[in-house]
Amino acid sequence: QVQLVESGGGLVQPGGSLRLSCVVSGKTYNLLAMGWHRQAPGKQRELVAVMPEGSSAAYAESVKGRFTISRDNAANTLYLQMDSLKPDDTAVYYCVVRTRDNVSGYWGQGIQVTVSS
Repeated sequence: QVQLVESGGGLVQPGGSLRLSCVVSGKTYNLLAMGWHRQAPGKQRELVAVMPEGSSAAYAESVKGRFTISRDNAANTLYLQMDSLKPDDTAVYYCVVRTRDNVSGYWGQGIQVTVSS
């Protein structure tokens, strides 16, 4: 059973930074991709950043140049470094791991990020 636990969210002022972490436990055989989604109040869930296995990272246009996705395989952890944060970045952020056996993905519980002065 794969489990994902996110941390690092919170309240930050516009222009500030946060780093989200997602610890992945369990076996992720036949990994397809790891990534982050977010859902703002009243909006649909959207893809923020993704690391396809064996391919380059990709980002939503709204976060390009500000967010960076990375992973530490030894620590089984996925990261999302968020810089130059804007109020529009306020959302619940979800870590997602997709495998060939579970294309819909394993999802974390979500973590709140609030950007406000």
